[in-house]
Amino acid sequence: MTTTISTPAGQAGVRGKAPGTARGPRRPGRLRRIGLPYLLLLPALALELLVHLVPIVIGFVMSFKELTQFYLRDWTAAPWTAFDNFSVAVDFDAPVGRGLLHSFWITCLFTVLSVGLCWLLGTTAAVYMQETFAGRGLLRALFLVPYALPVYAAVITWAFMFQRDNGLINHVLTDQLGLTDGRPFWLIGDNSFIALLTVSVWKGWPFAFLIVMAGLQNIPKELYEAAALDGAGVWQQIRRITLPSLAPVNQVLVLVLFLWTFNDFNTPFVLFGKAAPEAADLISVHIYQSSFATWNFGTGAAMSVLLLGFLLLVTGVYLFFTSRGRKVSHV
Repeated sequence: MTTTISTPAGQAGVRGKAPGTARGPRRPGRLRRIGLPYLLLLPALALELLVHLVPIVIGFVMSFKELTQFYLRDWTAAPWTAFDNFSVAVDFDAPVGRGLLHSFWITCLFTVLSVGLCWLLGTTAAVYMQETFAGRGLLRALFLVPYALPVYAAVITWAFMFQRDNGLINHVLTDQLGLTDGRPFWLIGDNSFIALLTVSVWKGWPFAFLIVMAGLQNIPKELYEAAALDGAGVWQQIRRITLPSLAPVNQVLVLVLFLWTFNDFNTPFVLFGKAAPEAADLISVHIYQSSFATWNFGTGAAMSVLLLGFLLLVTGVYLFFTSRGRKVSHV
């Protein structure tokens, strides 16, 4: 008769084997849990590929072709021009290059003023809204109305308000306040830049207000209480506590506002039509006119590629210095 004697090693082997056998069936479930988020992201990634990346690739290819109205039926049959379209776009001694350079400087000035005013108004309103007073909730809702309105409806309304003869702006400035001698033109001439900037700031500052207000919620109130006990005034609290605490939020906010404003096409197109005045010739509308007014889609595509490269360069430099500044501050 044979008997089996269990040894400590055997027991250890059995005990060591049990966890292994238990982990075996769990591995597929763990893989499913890890892969499920990526699986859920696939539809969004596919739509992103179709909506953004594919047109970018096609536009990049078009920039190397002599694509005019004669090749609209089959744009792939257009002859290759190498870098001729880019040479025409950056030839600042020629009319096309001078027009693009003028539009670029106008867009830079417009972007700096619009982003700066949007941030200033949004931050001021957000800081003011931290105080408790009657009607604060209603005022917050009113501040967000320009951000909630459809862009086309809002800009069309502003276009009617800027009309010279029967617009509300001239009625208030000229007839009621008497600030102007005559009725100025707002949608043509040099005043068109002021009109465009007004509409851009009006519809953009509520976004800055919303983001900054959300960032202020993360600042502990104890910091302000301690600063008040130390004798710090309101401006000192804003300078020493509020602005440094909002630095990460402002870095993202300024970048988003910059990209939105520099690429803004809807506002000038709806406000002025297909032909924007020279004083408000933003680069997005200028590229549109260069493509569809002259039917030279190759040159327009080259301008778009140059604009994309400029935005990528500015974004990369901005992220590099802001991330470097955060690392230095942490050290």
